[in-house]
Parts: sequence; C-alpha cells; structure tokens
Amino acid sequence: MSQSIFIKGGTVVSVDANDSIRDADVFIRNGRIEQIRDRQPATEASLSSAHSLDEQQLQQAHPDMEIIEAGGCAVLPGFVQTHIHLCQTIMRGAADDLRLIDWLKKRVWPMEAAHNAASLYASARLGLAEMLLGGTTTALTMETVQFTEEVFRAVDEVGFRATVGKCMMDKGAEVPRALAEKTRASVHESLRLLEAWHGRGEGRIRYAFAPRFAVSCTRDLLEEVAGLAQERGVCIHTHASESQEEIAIVRAETGRENISYLESLGLLGGRTVLAHCVWATEAEIEVLAATKTGVAHCPSSNLKLASGIAPVTEMMAAGVKLSLGADGAPCNNRLDMLTEMRSAALLQKVRCGPEALPARAALRLATIDGARALGLDKEIGSIEEGKRADVIIMNLDKLHLTPQPDMVSTIVYSAERTDVETVIVDGSLLMQKRQLLTLDEDEVKAEARQQSRELVLRCE
Repeated sequence: MSQSIFIKGGTVVSVDANDSIRDADVFIRNGRIEQIRDRQPATEASLSSAHSLDEQQLQQAHPDMEIIEAGGCAVLPGFVQTHIHLCQTIMRGAADDLRLIDWLKKRVWPMEAAHNAASLYASARLGLAEMLLGGTTTALTMETVQFTEEVFRAVDEVGFRATVGKCMMDKGAEVPRALAEKTRASVHESLRLLEAWHGRGEGRIRYAFAPRFAVSCTRDLLEEVAGLAQERGVCIHTHASESQEEIAIVRAETGRENISYLESLGLLGGRTVLAHCVWATEAEIEVLAATKTGVAHCPSSNLKLASGIAPVTEMMAAGVKLSLGADGAPCNNRLDMLTEMRSAALLQKVRCGPEALPARAALRLATIDGARALGLDKEIGSIEEGKRADVIIMNLDKLHLTPQPDMVSTIVYSAERTDVETVIVDGSLLMQKRQLLTLDEDEVKAEARQQSRELVLRCE
C-alpha cells in the first residue's frame, strides 16, 4: 500500500526534458510525486513561501508520513530494464563460455524445461531482490513456456512494476519436450494470462506477448501475435538479430534478414521491444526508426555470449527508440543497471569515439527511455510532479564517488549498485537503508540455493 513520504535534503536528478538537477525536497502521496520544491535559505521570506515544502505542516496534515533524510544523496527515477529473464536467475553461472545457439540448446533450454512452479517462483524472487537492491523498479521480462503464473505472483507480492510475458515456442530443432508447444495451446495460455493479470496492482503489472525469436516460432504464431497485440493493446517482446548464426538460420528458412522478416509479419511497431539487434543492417535500422520499434540494448550479455557490439550510436542517430536491459543471469551474470549504463557508454566510445553516448544519454537510456519503450513515459521514468512515485535514493558520500564535478558522470561511470540505499515503487517503500522490506533476503537466498540444486538434478 502506498504511503506519504517526504524526501528532504537530497539532490534531485530529474531526467526530465531539460535534464534538470535541483537541490529540492520531494513529497509523495497516493502513489504519486505530489510536490517537488527547491530548497531556499532559511529566511523569514522563504519559510512563508508557497514554493517551499514545510516539514512541520506536512507532518500535521499527514501524521503517518515517512521522513527520509537524503542529505549527500541523489534522488533519481528508478531504473527501467527492458529485457530480463527472471526464470533464469537460479541458472546463474551454469551456462558459461558458450555462443548463443549452443548456450540455448546445451544449457538454458534443458534447465528451463526442468522448471517446476516452486523453482520458477524462487528464481523470480531472487531476480526481483537483486534488481531492487540495484535500483531497478521496472522490468520487461520474458519467462519460460510453463508456470509463468508464478512470476506474476512474485511480482505482485513484492510490489515491483513489471510487464511479464510467457515465452512462446512452437517450432525449432533440439527443443526439449516441455518447451515444445502447439501453436493453439501457446496462444490460448498467453491469452489466459493476459486476462488474469494485465492491469493488476492498479496498472503496476502488465502482460506482453513474448514469442522467443523467429528461430523457435512458426510464421502462423508470429502473425497471430501481431494481430492480438494490436487488438488487445499490449506489448510484444522478442529477440532479434542477436547473433550471426541466428540470422543465418532465419535467412535460410525465410529468404529474408531477421528484422525484415519480423516487419513482413506485422510484428514491428510502437508497442514492440526487440532485444539486442546486434547485427541490424543500415536498412533495418531505418525500418526500426520509421516503425517506432523499441530496441533493448544488452551490452554485458552481448559481450559474454560473444554476440558482438550493437550499433547503438547509429541507432540513436537514426532515432531508434533505445533502452537497456541486463538480459538473464546465465548470460551476464548480474542484473545491474549501473553496469549496463557504464558498459553501453564505454563500448560505443571504443566504436565511435569519446563523444559517443555521453553520461546523460546513458542515464536516459536507463530511465525515461526505458519507460518510453514500454509506453509508460507519461507515468514513470523521471522525477516530475504528477508521475507515479518510482524513486531511488543513492548515497553519494563515498570515496569512489568523490569528488563530483558532474553528478550524472559520477553516477554513470563511478557508482555501484550498493550505493542505492532506498527504493520506492508506486509510492511504497520496498527497500530502506539497504534492507528489503517486502522480501526476506536470507530466505530468498536459501530458497534459490535449494531450488537450484533440485533443478540441476532434474536436468541429469
């Protein structure tokens, strides 16, 4: 349940249209950012000013208000990750040193097929805990074929904001039996989950159609998803052009390049997020921009699987709707947006020069641009009055963050996930002073270890 919260003494890094940075106090009520007021000198004039937030008056009006002292801290919008696999979190470290297709066939698909409801629930809770501890408040997730209800249940209980999709797979070589669906069954279960969960938690929980990628989905399935997403007004979340081997398979089967094939089926558009697009051609980049299709850049995953370095600079120049994600724990192996921001910026500098992807652009990718990719930029992604209160507080009083000639540069290039001290989602405190409030960290770890052991045994 949302509460009244007064954040005082911090520096608000708003990530608004002007990239405003203000010494300001923030008042949150009924799940929204109600007021942001610049702090003024303690003079008689300023104390009576309508442009300041008076703590005493707020306390009188809201006796149960939580007061958070944020001196020496940055107050930021929560990070938005647009490509995550919560179902894979308990597979961390179990699929190293492989390229994408082998990684899927030899490790990830067999482990996903071995999931049961308990292991998927544990995996989701582990991933949610890790993301909250690193300041992520919203994620677009693709789960496995079965038991997606357990991910929705975990998201709901924790109070996280997520758009979740059941993975859809109705074709492909060497797919385990538990993941091999019939087209009608895949669509039917997706629609059941949509009707059960989309819009729950006052809109905090949403559904996305999640066909895995063109390699594992029939043309019929992909065309039906395109139509249903349009009809129901929900997101499409899929992978595209992550590796050259994947592109070669799609080309051999369809005679088209990967992204061009998806376009021909009607899958591109403003509600679609394509993960990776490492090997998007110049022509495909133009199509992505023209169709307003979102691209989730996952730099650490692309490096670990040796997939390549995405042409982010070119996509940004073309106006492609870009955002960031960590991907899954077996191909990263962390779910840390600060790592992804830093990696994204540094990799583009290597490709295109030191001026490519500056710190402010990287921070926008991690916040307001992620919200825009999900169609939520009117509600979250920046610290502005009237928006939903998805807010994080980062302690900047650390050796590795000293000095701070440029606060955004300090956050993007120097900050660590352990610098995040407070996390608020939809006006509710989910972490305070590094303590999770809706999850028991020790319990989450013990449950994940046990379920991971049992999952491995089921794979043998």
